[in-house]
Formats: sequence, structure tokens, C-alpha cells
Amino acid sequence: MIRRRIKGLLFLCVAGLLVLMARLIQIQLVQTESFSKHNVNLLEESVQQRTQELVIDNGRGNFFDRNGEMLTHKKVSVLVLFPFLKNMNWDIGAVSTISGISEVKLKDALDQATKPFAVGEPEPVELTSTQMEKINKLEIPGVFAIEKKFERKEIPAEQLLGLTGENVMELKKRYPNKDLSEKTLIGVSGLEESFDEFLLPEGKSKLVYHVDGGGAPLFGINVKYVDPANPFYPVNIRTTIDKSLQQKSEDLVDKHGINKGGLVLLDIESNSVLASVSRPAINQKDPYSGSGITNRMIKQEILGSIFKTVVAAAAIDQNLDVPTRLFNCSQKINGEPELKYNYGMLSFTESFARSCNRTFGELAKELQKKDKDMLVDYAEKLSLTGTVGWQGEVYHTNNFKQLLDEDKGRVFLTEDAKKDPNFSAMSGIGQHEVRATPLAVANMMATIARGGKKEMVRTASKIEYKNGSTMVAFEKKELPGDMISPYSAMKLQKLLREVVVNPNGTGKWFQDLPYEVAGKSGTAETGKYENDKQLHNKWFAGYFPYQNPKYALVAVNLDVLDTEGGVNLLFADMVKMLFENDKGTP
Repeated sequence: MIRRRIKGLLFLCVAGLLVLMARLIQIQLVQTESFSKHNVNLLEESVQQRTQELVIDNGRGNFFDRNGEMLTHKKVSVLVLFPFLKNMNWDIGAVSTISGISEVKLKDALDQATKPFAVGEPEPVELTSTQMEKINKLEIPGVFAIEKKFERKEIPAEQLLGLTGENVMELKKRYPNKDLSEKTLIGVSGLEESFDEFLLPEGKSKLVYHVDGGGAPLFGINVKYVDPANPFYPVNIRTTIDKSLQQKSEDLVDKHGINKGGLVLLDIESNSVLASVSRPAINQKDPYSGSGITNRMIKQEILGSIFKTVVAAAAIDQNLDVPTRLFNCSQKINGEPELKYNYGMLSFTESFARSCNRTFGELAKELQKKDKDMLVDYAEKLSLTGTVGWQGEVYHTNNFKQLLDEDKGRVFLTEDAKKDPNFSAMSGIGQHEVRATPLAVANMMATIARGGKKEMVRTASKIEYKNGSTMVAFEKKELPGDMISPYSAMKLQKLLREVVVNPNGTGKWFQDLPYEVAGKSGTAETGKYENDKQLHNKWFAGYFPYQNPKYALVAVNLDVLDTEGGVNLLFADMVKMLFENDKGTP
């Protein structure tokens, strides 16, 4: 009986040892980088227990504006102190004198510190290059003057650039063959997501020192500088955004109370985005809550009368724009009396300038009778359907897209709707199922200004290696498909200018601007209501200067009452701002 007990006890001990050994093997050899269901990296955790570090640069690539200025982050020259200084005698007086930071402030900051820090964080005290040089010449252990990367509090074009975050499952899904830390930031929206693979870090730049269990320094007080030291990576993205124009545009959008909507500004020559503002803004405390993360400039919206530009293009080519023909603009498109916009008999040109619904409802039905696909074809020719953001082959990616979340536009939802003359009439005035993104509308204006040549819109001009040399250049590319003729484009240009110069035109408010404007207004019923009152999308889209086109601009205010939320003042102020800006350009 005793032998059996001893054998049983011995068996349990051996089994227990085997379980412990298996567990140790699992921890030490097998699952060192993804332990347990939480995927804990044991190697990283063990290193963190033995060290304290200050990350100078997280190693992820950066976004620059077209002039080379950082957009999402900034580099600041700061004073860095290590917590072991509180237990040492060091020349705090000299550091205080050079930096201009009082000894009291330095001591207080150290007393509260449990890890290395930049003095003044989160609003660090910025040092000059001379101050940095003098502080580092003191050679005080644990005292460094360095250039550190900080995320900006307010990020320009934040929805366009996008957000980053930690997501272990998504990281492994995207990059199953890459050896990346589970704390690696990945892009989750905007250009951060589109260019994510290029922006991935090779490693962090940091200052490190080893500590014992109580946080005291091991191996003396030597601080080690760790840097991936790769002259090529991470790469950076040179966007087409002009940071100065972007900030001024955001200020104007907020000044004019655009709560839902925004603007997009294109450089016509390069067909690239100079500024993009989307509202509501991202909630900085909880970025993924609400609709602020959505870039409304690349989401489809109801166009209203902006779409009459497409109908006009088709009518011109089908010779329906006869100068002597008059349309009864005292009637709605259904033939009922038009009480609010009773314009009487108007010509084609006058109808466009005053945005007569009856005219373009009739024309749309005539075009549909000739060819049920006519409106769709001309919407495509003017780049309103499909996507307009740059896409093409980049290295191993055959269809790389700069704007991953860009919506396509549309005219009809079904083939049956194309055959219905009443649906065609409603579509002719930009209602029913007609949708397009503000970016596509801006591109339509740029296309007309260029004489009909339609191109992809760029938000980034190139990917640059860390040393500044070019890795990939995003050259100008034409959008595939048919285009309108230069003759049709010229007639559209005159129509768009007539909207402004006509005393009764819907754009008459822009007659006295420093740049001559051509454009089209739009007020679309959304089908949404507030206190039983219909909500509208209000647009103005155009280009300028008229004789020598440089900018295409779309301003839109979404889901507002008919009596509120106009965009004319915003558009006008943008034109004035750009004129003043260009005056200062050599």
C-alpha cells in the first residue's frame, strides 16, 4: 500500500515537472512573441521591465505638405531629463541658465518623474540650436538636448490624412510575413491606411537606460541611443496639400458655420488637392465616435442643380441648345405653375444662368428619348461617375489607390429608371438618384476649365526615401473613358461664366471678386426633415480666374434648411484669400 502511494506521488511529481517544463518551453522558446490569447510579446515585456526609455521617433513614416513641411507631426528641440538625476548632484544651475527654465521647475518635474521626459510635456519648452549645443557640451549624464517628434494637437486635413492605431489582429492579417511588434501603429483611415505598407517603421529611435527592480540605474548611468540607422526607411509621403492654404481654408469653413460639409480646392494644372476640409471635425477625445472620421469630400451626396452642367453638355452635342428656343420657366418640371421661381420664358443660356428646372427637366427627357444612357454617358465624360482619385501600379500593387474610401457617383440605380421619362426629368435637375462626391464635382470643373481633358486627382505627388530621394513619383494620369470635345468645353465655360455675369444669375454675388469666377450653384432636396421642414444640400462649384484657370473649388453645406446655410460667402472668401495669397507669391 505504501509503495503504491509513493509511486503515485512520484508520478504526480514527474507529471507536474513535465507540465512546468512544457510551460517554460512555451514561454521561453515557443510563444515568446505571442503568449496567451492576448498575444503578449514576452521578449518586449521582459526588456521593458529592465529598461526605461524615451521614444524620440516612433519610426513610422511622415506626411509632408507640398513644400516639405510636416503635417501630422512636428519636430521640436527639447530638454530631456532622466529620473535618476533626482538622486544625483548635477549642475542644475548651468542647465537652468542655458535653457531659461527655472531650477524650481526642473526640480519639480524631476520629483514627479518615473521615466525619462521632455521638460514641459505635453507642451514642451522649445530650445534653440545654440541652447542645444551648450547643454550637450556640459556632458551631464541623464541630461540631453535633442530633437523629438511630437504629434500635432491640431492636424490639418485630418480626415484626408487619416488616423493610426494599434490593432494586433489587423496587423497580422495585413502583414502575415512581416516581423513587426504588436504595438506597431497601422493606418486605419485616409492616406494613413492607403500608404500604410510604405509607412511601417523599421524600429524606434530612443534613449534607453537599464534599471533594477526599484528603478535605479544598472551598469552605471550610461544612457544608450538606439536608432534603426537606415538611411532609406521609413519613407515619407509628399502630399499635394499646401499647409498654409489648408489652415486658412479650415478657418473660413468654421467662420461660416459649416457643421456638415466643407470644401475641396484643386490646382487645375497639376490636378491635385491643395486643401480639403470636412466637417464635422474628428473628436480628438474619442476619434472613432460620431461621424467626424468620415471624409465627406469623397462621399457621394445629392447634387441638385450642379448636375445641370451634365445635361447642358449633352444638349450642346445633340444641338438642343438652339439660341432662339424658349422654355416656359413659369412651370415646374411636372407642368404645374411655378410660384416661387416664376421666370417666364427663357432661352437655354438664360435658363442655365438662372437654373430653371423646367428647361433641364425637358432637355433630360428629350435626351432620354434619343438614348436612355445619354445622361449616364455624359456624367462619365465629366468624371462625375466612377472614382477620380489617383490609382495605378506601384511596385507589386497593380491597383494602388490613394483614396481607398472614395465613393463612386451615379445617375440611376436601375435600368428601368433610365427608361422612365419622369425619372429622367428629375435626374436632369440633379434629384432622384443622382449622386456624386464633392471631389468629383471639383474635378468636373477642372475638366471643363482644361477644355475637356479629364485627369485623375492626386493627393500625394511622391513617396520619398528617408534621405529625401524619390522612391515613387505619382505622375499625372488621364482618367479612362470618353471626354467631351474642346468645342463643348468652350460652350460650357461660357455658360458657367454667364451664371456669374448675368444680373439674374445664381452666381451674381461673385461679380466683384478679384478673380473672375465661372461656376454653378446647386440646392438639392435631401428627403430629410427637421421639425417638418425639408433639409437641403447647398453647393457652389466653379473655377477661377476665368481667362487663365488656376483653381477649381467646391463648397458644400449639407442637411440645412432652405433659408439657412448658404455657401456663397464661403466661396467668395476663399477666392479673396487665394487672390491675396497669390499676390504675395513671387
